[in-house]
Amino acid sequence: MNSDSDLQIAGDILEVPHLLQAPREHPATVAEFVGLAHSVAADRAQWEHLVEYDATTRWYHRLRTGPGYEVWLLSWVPGQGSGLHDHGRSSGVLTVLDGTLTERTEQGTSALGAGAQRVFAPGYVHEVVNDTFEPAISLHVYFPGLTEMPMHTACARRTGAEPVDAVTA
Repeated sequence: MNSDSDLQIAGDILEVPHLLQAPREHPATVAEFVGLAHSVAADRAQWEHLVEYDATTRWYHRLRTGPGYEVWLLSWVPGQGSGLHDHGRSSGVLTVLDGTLTERTEQGTSALGAGAQRVFAPGYVHEVVNDTFEPAISLHVYFPGLTEMPMHTACARRTGAEPVDAVTA
């Protein structure tokens, strides 16, 4: 019977630098984009002073870009919403920074409070609305960067029909 452990045979993997992956400068996986959203959200000094509230339209500001991605900051006053839409060929991470946003999909309605995240793939159809009496702030990471935001009707969402209108973000 052999009593050698795997560690004795192979050595400590942390001691073998060529087996470790070098840290990436920019995120490349869904988990890394979620991590990017977490780190930006946690660093309030980076974004809090930029936030503005506009009663006539949703306010937004691009915080950062990298190879194949964008990070956006949005504010929502009570009653503002996105309309029913998808994000074209982009996947994304939505993180609520302050307040509460309501997300509506064909699966149902969810209240997303501060700290909540939603990760979505291309073709994910939803509507985001501030249904509260307090303003809200959200962070959006899109990969690849957002180039279109096709709008949908409620009927198109239920039947799976094609979007009826498209706007470029």
